[in-house]
Amino acid sequence: MSESTRRKSALKAAFPHTIPIFAGFWFLGMTYGIYMNVSGFAFWYPMIMSLTIFAGSVEFVAVNLLLGSFHPLQALAMTLMINARHIFYGISMLDKYRGNGWKDIYMIFGMCDESFSINYTADIPKDIDRGWFMFFVTLLNHFYWFFGATLGGIFGSLIHFNTEGLDFVMTAMFVVIFLEQWLKDKNHVSALAGIGVSVLCLLAFGAEDFMIPAMAAILGVLTLLRRPLEAGGERQ
Repeated sequence: MSESTRRKSALKAAFPHTIPIFAGFWFLGMTYGIYMNVSGFAFWYPMIMSLTIFAGSVEFVAVNLLLGSFHPLQALAMTLMINARHIFYGISMLDKYRGNGWKDIYMIFGMCDESFSINYTADIPKDIDRGWFMFFVTLLNHFYWFFGATLGGIFGSLIHFNTEGLDFVMTAMFVVIFLEQWLKDKNHVSALAGIGVSVLCLLAFGAEDFMIPAMAAILGVLTLLRRPLEAGGERQ
């Protein structure tokens, strides 16, 4: 199989997995572009920021940072706090991303919540190149966000609608991904452990501060349970 054929097959296999992401990213990207527009920024601001930053939460926060006084250390600290969860994503993807050459550089840069969810859980066919599959998942999701943000920035002054509640699209999408993984797996220990640890951290730290402790605790619990889980998987 030629390299061109491998790329086309991987793109064809990856695209259906990203369709739900397109729906969420297009709406939220449009919302971000419109928000930038009504805040007084030209369309090329959301266009370039979505292309180079590609971190939705940080991009929304960046609007206020750009409008206020310049505090680089504050911006750095806020960015690290908002995206600290990607540390745990990166640790989880070490084995999957290893050995893909230059594609690893882009996949590391473009690894958002949604790309991580797909690349970590997708059942990739044996005849599909895993590296190209994960690359195209990342590239397509990046493009969806860029496309939505750019359109929102261009047509923001012409579009007027109530965007309240649109962010629930992403929550609903993650629920669907979780249910799909639940139905696919026979062993639900890791899923139940994640839910249990998250609830405990939510009660202990509150809704505003539970995310990082929860992810750290989940990583620790799953590390301790790794061998039993792997042994259970081999017996299935």
